[in-house]
Amino acid sequence: MSTLNRRGFIKGAMLGAMMAAGLVTGHAFAADFPTAKVNTTGLAVTDTTVKVGILHSATGTMAISETGSIQAEKLAIEQINAMGGILGRKIEVVQEDGASDWPTFAEKAKKLLEKDKVASVMGCWTSASRKAALPVFEKDNGLLFYPTFYEGLEQSKNVFYTGQEATQQILAGLDWIAKEKKAKTFYLIGSDYIWPRTSMKIARKHIEQHLGGKVVGEEYIALGDTQFGSVINKIKLKKPDVIYAAVVGGSNVAWFKQLNAAGLNSTKQTMLTISVTEDEVLGIGGENLAGFYSAMKYFQSQDNDANKKFVEAFKKRWGKDAVIGDVTQAAYLGPWLYKAAVERAGSFDVDKVQAALPGYEFKDAPEGPVTVEANHHLTTKLRIGQWGKDGQAKVVYTSGYIKPDPFPKGYQ
Repeated sequence: MSTLNRRGFIKGAMLGAMMAAGLVTGHAFAADFPTAKVNTTGLAVTDTTVKVGILHSATGTMAISETGSIQAEKLAIEQINAMGGILGRKIEVVQEDGASDWPTFAEKAKKLLEKDKVASVMGCWTSASRKAALPVFEKDNGLLFYPTFYEGLEQSKNVFYTGQEATQQILAGLDWIAKEKKAKTFYLIGSDYIWPRTSMKIARKHIEQHLGGKVVGEEYIALGDTQFGSVINKIKLKKPDVIYAAVVGGSNVAWFKQLNAAGLNSTKQTMLTISVTEDEVLGIGGENLAGFYSAMKYFQSQDNDANKKFVEAFKKRWGKDAVIGDVTQAAYLGPWLYKAAVERAGSFDVDKVQAALPGYEFKDAPEGPVTVEANHHLTTKLRIGQWGKDGQAKVVYTSGYIKPDPFPKGYQ
């Protein structure tokens, strides 16, 4: 073997060992990873770039919640590019607007995968949008990083779920509120689509079969609706120990303002919501939900070094008044997990990337270290935040690590 070939062999072996250990960094050179070898399936990967899609609602009722996800994903991508990209290739973003319309998500997903040939997509927010787009990703063997807390009961090789599923949010949150507030009666309210309805079905089973409690009311409001007077009157009549809420998007503004106007503030009523983050509070106003609780895995107020750096970078990029909610942080994880997966695989080919990510621990996640499990969900912690008038939440409870179980026995 010639000296030149020997050096090349040694260099290749070292790179292979680094990839296997997950140690290839953004400083990798594209020349060390020839396009013909790292892109064998016709994706939009060149010697210098890789195309990635962003698919969220930039318009419509869900924009209040999804704008933060867009911002977080773009920030992560800019930071990755500043490090040299992925396998020496800068990320090019192709952004599409789902426009708060579920069929549009499917249409745009098809465009991103079949026309733009993106190597992965960061996107969707509601379960309705994810369910609409999922058949497209599975048919075209695309790769989706989905950031929202959701009802579980799903597992796809084409999706990595960077938010939390029901056992990590719904069950753990109800356990806390029942114990902390000695709650026995619950009034369930949500927006009228798959995630709130399925979440409340799971919540009802847990309340009645495991907590010995009673559901005294259950209501669903059309997505985008702003009339809550009738529901508020029913809540006043029933006097539940806890309002358990999954109202989403712009409807939250009207919901909390009308509750406050009706005198149902936190001094009179306990509420635990699974759908309000700092992003929604920005529109609702802290004064309208001060004292109420949210069950999330992340709050902007968390005190750790990784989160401090994230918050500082986010505000520097998007303005000092920008806020960061649970889904925004989970969206930020998507590009970083994709980078790790590609580098562990030494390839952009979707099947190889999918196989490479389970088992990876992202130690620098702003929420704290998380691990990708074989079911494509993350092991993470639940946190209960109590809202202040300043629009920030004080973390009053943190669980231990909860392994994801998207198909919990007895709740399907």
